[in-house]
Amino acid sequence: MAKQPMLKFVDIPMQMPTKRPPEERRADFREIYADFSDKEARTQASRCSQCGVPYCQSHCPLHNNIPDWLLMTAEKRLEEAYLISQETNTFPEICGRICPQDRLCEGNCVIEQAGHGTVTIGAVERYITDTAWERGWVKPIEPMAERGQSVGIIGAGPGGLAAADRLRRMGFAVTVYDRNDRAGGLMMYGIPGFKLEKNVVARRLDQLEKGGVRFELSCEVGRDVSFAELRRRHDALLIATGVYKARTLKVPGVGLRGVVKALDYLTAQNRVDLGDSVPEYEDGTLNAKGKRVVVIGGGDTAMDCVRTAIRQGATSVRCLYRRDRENMPGSRREVQNAEEEGVEFVWLTAPRAFLGDNRVHGVRVVRMRLGLPDADGRRRPEEIPGSEYTEEADLVVMALGFEPEPLAESWGVSDELETTRWGTIKADFRSHATSMPGVFAAGDIVRGASLVVWAIRDGREAADAICAWMEEKARMAAE
Repeated sequence: MAKQPMLKFVDIPMQMPTKRPPEERRADFREIYADFSDKEARTQASRCSQCGVPYCQSHCPLHNNIPDWLLMTAEKRLEEAYLISQETNTFPEICGRICPQDRLCEGNCVIEQAGHGTVTIGAVERYITDTAWERGWVKPIEPMAERGQSVGIIGAGPGGLAAADRLRRMGFAVTVYDRNDRAGGLMMYGIPGFKLEKNVVARRLDQLEKGGVRFELSCEVGRDVSFAELRRRHDALLIATGVYKARTLKVPGVGLRGVVKALDYLTAQNRVDLGDSVPEYEDGTLNAKGKRVVVIGGGDTAMDCVRTAIRQGATSVRCLYRRDRENMPGSRREVQNAEEEGVEFVWLTAPRAFLGDNRVHGVRVVRMRLGLPDADGRRRPEEIPGSEYTEEADLVVMALGFEPEPLAESWGVSDELETTRWGTIKADFRSHATSMPGVFAAGDIVRGASLVVWAIRDGREAADAICAWMEEKARMAAE
């Protein structure tokens, strides 16, 4: 009788990949987790309970078939595991690195809820696809047939790239337009190398180019090419720009030198890592070396900022968040990694003013307490009267989230392209169709600032919807 390869969670403890020591990883921007060995991946995959209702799968935005590729890994059928994994996820090796698994698949694992420790799904996912790249299982895109129709995609972030991959496999000619000089969006310029090294993104971009996807970079719609011109060039358009307008605080001193936006700060460091010359980094504007740093915010972007400041050589790094640890939106693992590296979190605090003459030298802060739940069900932070004090700071990074830019206005289509009261593009949640015929939208520009994995899902869905729309249009023309 064959030995049962799964259900080992009772006998085998949960194991994460080895982390480099904090004193070592503070000195560079390389990824902090080591790769699983073949044995480690098989062993951890074998802990899966193969439950009848896989909550890991249902809580994954892509609904990845996690139990099946864990089973394949445990049985040493790794190429099959890869084929199952890539069937639902365009970039599994990227999601394995940057998804907040503790809030999604792993946080809802049945054996985690039973107290045995979750299956380390993200690490196994990364191992499967990294191994697939090493062994040549990841093939260039080869459509079965060319359709003779083209799709233009505005935005080379995860949503746009996922749609490009899927549309190209269907045989459409695909051109991706992006205002940056490199494709990848936040995966290239927003997420630090210690979470996602850029060669991982670059090899996917290379795969797309070899498969026939065209990129027009340093091309801003409304400046270098008009939206109307793109509609003339292509049979359909997909808007997948993401949201990049930084939220800011309306408090005194917000315009002082030394008060910077999170994305500007992160982009500068990523460009330096890519070998670019960045004047704002070199003159110290976006460089924390030798400075007392305060980061405001409690999401994953704030975690990226505090950990970047540590690596740049800040003398101290403090993160202010208006709620407590239990109510923060960021990944718990990221908080733990930051604390290990020397970041101090100051919970239940909110800024009231930035202090300084021309340059910031401190943040006036008020202490908070949690009151009754708000409309979202989260306890509302309330100021504690008389609790103000000053945090000294030479550099303040605002990581308060992102809002959509006024695309419809800047593209001259505000009368045709319908937007919501939040400024996002209004699109059907099933078809991703906008108010303009043949124009679709997906990702953060529709749902608001969210996770890479949600953008990938939206991009894939939009690609399928565009294909269906094209086919219906052709059918009606033939009748």
